[in-house]
Amino acid sequence: MKAHDGMYIDGAWRPAEGRDVIEVVNPADERVIGTVPAGTAEDVDAAVRAARAALPGWSATAPAERAARLAALRDVLAAREEEIAETVTAELGSPLAFSRTVHAGVPIAVAGSYADLAATYAFEEKVGNSTVYHEPVGVVGAITPWNYPLHQIVAKAAPALAAGCTVVLKPAEDTPLTARLFAGAVDEAGLPAGVFNLVTGLGPVAGPALAEHPDVDLVSFTGSTAVGRRIGAIAGAAVKKVALELGGKSANVILPSADLARAVNVGVANVMSNSGQTCSAWTRMLVHRDQYEEALTLAATAAAKYGERIGPVVNAKQRARVRGYIEKGVAEGARLVAGGPESPRERGYFVSPTVLADVTPEMTVAQEEIFGPVLSILRYDDEEDALRIANGTVYGLAGAVWAGDEAEAVAFARRMDTGQVDINGGRFNPLAPFGGYKQSGVGRELGAHGLTEYLQTKSLQF
Repeated sequence: MKAHDGMYIDGAWRPAEGRDVIEVVNPADERVIGTVPAGTAEDVDAAVRAARAALPGWSATAPAERAARLAALRDVLAAREEEIAETVTAELGSPLAFSRTVHAGVPIAVAGSYADLAATYAFEEKVGNSTVYHEPVGVVGAITPWNYPLHQIVAKAAPALAAGCTVVLKPAEDTPLTARLFAGAVDEAGLPAGVFNLVTGLGPVAGPALAEHPDVDLVSFTGSTAVGRRIGAIAGAAVKKVALELGGKSANVILPSADLARAVNVGVANVMSNSGQTCSAWTRMLVHRDQYEEALTLAATAAAKYGERIGPVVNAKQRARVRGYIEKGVAEGARLVAGGPESPRERGYFVSPTVLADVTPEMTVAQEEIFGPVLSILRYDDEEDALRIANGTVYGLAGAVWAGDEAEAVAFARRMDTGQVDINGGRFNPLAPFGGYKQSGVGRELGAHGLTEYLQTKSLQF
């Protein structure tokens, strides 16, 4: 197979002769579906230099003009919605219906939200005898994961561009084809050369080259907490700004007054969505001991419905990782009530939708992020016990609370050490700030809070 002509740098697809190639594999059938160049530190440097050269012009562009360019980008993405969905399905294995609604639909909406924000955000304000200016932080190095390939790109690139920053993107090597589609959309939308640049490459090579580059002013990374620590250390040594969206082990707390059947069914669906490859998934279900056995029956029945509907995990390494966690959970005393480590299909990186019962808070499966379709169900004795368990990990990204009375759920949620909580199945809001407490990250994405991450503040006194 031929690699793509190159990488998108300074408004053009640059040839990549002599570069190794990265094979892109469809995780549903293990076939190679394409290749992209494995970018080097030299490619990263060229992209950063292009972004730096484009920064003065783009940052000086009126917010209304930036808004118009982002609206054009949104329109191009919308026109390519089906192609985006099919590409995500091919390289991630996501069921096509989910790719259409979530992997394509959500980032298009997010891009539109930043077109609106760029036109309305108060980049200048009066505070007493001062005029305060909110200015672009500069060149942004964006490093994105594979689990929501377009959403993670848009959640970084759109606010950065709205703020007046320029961007160099290093996407995950498992899902680079979606990133190429985005670069093509940027080109078609007519953004100036160098404002957005794409370097495909392996994480250990291109990632550090981007994070360490002296002309990168901010590093925005989404991925594992372990890698986030390394990027934070690199950025800290250079005193450059970081935005880190990291791991999660979110608690789904079902209080005794809740509609148990609805809470369990929605909770199982949340964990199985995207094959469990969601950092904010509610992977710990907390149920009062008097309702525990009923909840297990409901969860096992719900999980069984996903056997033929769930997609694969992204690659063989991830499948082995998830299976290992299931086996470790059983070895530590958990009980299988659905699924298990055995592969449900002969071909493809599939993992059975799995529910583990009798999980205790100290078990590995209750403490570490698995990133697969695995739900752990834990008992609690009373509300204080539930809160202790919910807050008892190093993470604090998301969560859920269910109760018969909304005020009861809100009161509990306010005591949770986590960045986002859904009350009685509250809907996803693309304008609400997303990000975590503790080791789940630094900073926020989406909405006005996401835009603020890419700004720095200057005050003039009169």
